[in-house]
Amino acid sequence: MKFVESHSYDPEYNLAFEEFLFKYLPLDNGEEYVYLWQNADAVIIGKNQNAWAEINEQYMDDTKTKLVRRITGGGAVYHDLGNLNFSFITKDKGQGKIDFSTYYVPIVEALKKLGVPAELSGRNDISVDGKKVVGASQSIWKNRVLSNGCMLFDVKMENLAQALKVRPEKLKTKGIASVKARVSNIKPYMDSDKTVEDFKALLLKELFDQVGQEVEEYVLSEEDLKKVEEIKAERFGNSKWNWGKSPKGSYSRGIKFPAAWVETSFDVNRGKLENVKILGDYFGTMDTKEIEEALEGQDYKKDLVENVLKGFQLEKYFGKGIDSEDLVKLFFQED
Repeated sequence: MKFVESHSYDPEYNLAFEEFLFKYLPLDNGEEYVYLWQNADAVIIGKNQNAWAEINEQYMDDTKTKLVRRITGGGAVYHDLGNLNFSFITKDKGQGKIDFSTYYVPIVEALKKLGVPAELSGRNDISVDGKKVVGASQSIWKNRVLSNGCMLFDVKMENLAQALKVRPEKLKTKGIASVKARVSNIKPYMDSDKTVEDFKALLLKELFDQVGQEVEEYVLSEEDLKKVEEIKAERFGNSKWNWGKSPKGSYSRGIKFPAAWVETSFDVNRGKLENVKILGDYFGTMDTKEIEEALEGQDYKKDLVENVLKGFQLEKYFGKGIDSEDLVKLFFQED
């Protein structure tokens, strides 16, 4: 394993840096990489999310907080310099499936060694005393896996609560009243008073100790860094990517399934579906645009829409636990 560092607090640059690591670093001889990084104030949303539904736009404007969309699925997270983010870049160990348990155990074990009683919880979280301290996401591309997450070490919780909109349905399913009530910083659980820089150094050493290695850094070349800047300009510094298109359908509905929040937006014109959009905090290895395209122009009849959905291996698009019977409910209101 090797350690990579961006030496930047710019969220757009750091996400471009992460994508470069994911897609271009050598993995053919068993190499693995860990990237620990921090962002200045930002909200990072999942690849499939509706930006307008996830953020407090007025707060973002007033505080100059950046919005950046990542290339992995999952939900929105708030970043500031009290946050420590991690990314593992490895070969696929799960036969092309999203697999949090395999890739996040090292973080859980490292936190335990540092005196933090962490455990895997839910579909993709790490928690302490029932409160989320790490939110994780994952992407698979050409037999490569990017496993990343944000660690709430000493984040300003008031800012987190103001920046994010959390749908009432999500809070109800967890039996809690607010976003602040469901998350916690790691710092209070540490054995002694540590800064985020101290925590980063300790965590890095522990991750390398787990694989029986001394910390070794991999340094990107000037050519590599130029490619990072190109990715930033093309994607993460591009407002069209970060904000996406606002759903314009006349009909919309969202449901909090056990596996994920999924929402649809669409029009019905002369009995046929138009402007179909599927959004949410789901995880999958395939792009739901393929399903949107298959539904476009379909007769707006329940059995026909469900037949289209049955033609897809939906686990590859949404993760486990969502089937055609679930998804068809997003297109046909049931009283």
